Amino acid sequence: MYCDGFNAIIVSEKTCNIPITALTMNPYNLLKGNSVLARIIAVNEYGDSDYSLAGNGAYMIIVPDAPILLLNDLGVTNRNQIGFSWSEGYSNGGISVLDYQVFYD
Repeated sequence: MYCDGFNAIIVSEKTCNIPITALTMNPYNLLKGNSVLARIIAVNEYGDSDYSLAGNGAYMIIVPDAPILLLNDLGVTNRNQIGFSWSEGYSNGGISVLDYQVFYD
């Protein structure tokens, strides 16, 4: 289990991360775009709370974020050509980007 509630960091930070690979395997078998809802129980020495209300949900994103910081590459741009440079987005969806498609008009 990736969100082990006995982990002191999870208890203090009140956050956990579940790898997409865990959600795409048995028993979940979720697909890209599926909604993931979670509920949480708080536990102390006297027992367990009721389940929390379901969160607002999250969607499994396994495609990369759009590139950011698109700039005119002045080291390449001259009267014969225009150069562009960019940075990858904040998330690559868990795997390396294989291709960029550049559109211009």
